[in-house]
Amino acid sequence: MHIVVCVKQVPDTKIIKINPKTNTLDRRSAPAILNPFDAHAVQEAVRLKQSLANGKVSVLSMGPPQATEVIKKSIEIGADEGYLISDRAFAGADTLATSYALSKALEKIAKDHPIDIVICGKHAIDGDTGQVGPGIARRLDIPPVTNVIEVTEVDQTNNFVQLRRKLSNGYEVIQVQMPCLLTVEKEINQIEYSPLPKMLKAARYKANIWSVGDLDEVDKTQLGLKGSPTVVGKMFTPPKLEGGKMLEGTSDEQIKQLMDVLLEKKELLNVK
Repeated sequence: MHIVVCVKQVPDTKIIKINPKTNTLDRRSAPAILNPFDAHAVQEAVRLKQSLANGKVSVLSMGPPQATEVIKKSIEIGADEGYLISDRAFAGADTLATSYALSKALEKIAKDHPIDIVICGKHAIDGDTGQVGPGIARRLDIPPVTNVIEVTEVDQTNNFVQLRRKLSNGYEVIQVQMPCLLTVEKEINQIEYSPLPKMLKAARYKANIWSVGDLDEVDKTQLGLKGSPTVVGKMFTPPKLEGGKMLEGTSDEQIKQLMDVLLEKKELLNVK
């Protein structure tokens, strides 16, 4: 059983700022971290590996050379091997170009060790699109299942995975044939603390780094900016909300004040 997890290095959105002149993310204002949803994807892959007698977990990322740090973090969680595709030709890629590049890397990995399951985080916190995982599945011609909250069974004899996926009003149970691609929610598991041996292994680990030239049959017009039809028309910081009004006095007085405000809003909105 070979599970490959696609991971991404992202800026910590709790700290990152917006450049007021360009209205773009100032990535230098925050430390780079492993995308939180991807961390849960790695943890789930490791859990599945531990439940199987012949499991192996690989991780794959695309980014600059420093993205090897998220590979190391994944090794610390429990992954066995890591790959980074890094080349200027990948720069500026949108979700379409990213899914193409990652699918080509997955095809190369699968040549040496066939892949049974690809797992991705639900989305990256810097883009929040949730499109890369399904895009990879479409390019590899394998079934995708999104918003997975539990993998209940992996049947290697009959070659299927049974799982639960989140819906807006509950969940549904799905059985899908392997190979397949899953995108996972955070509630699928809890990130475990890494023991010292895994931390030492991660610190020493050297990721496999591939350039465009290392991938097979790549159409360079589908990479980076050239292969990215998405254009950001405008980015802006939402206006700050105006402060509310505190109601004072007794309950009856507060109710009267509230009704006055509602009636005033009704007149301004011209609601009948």
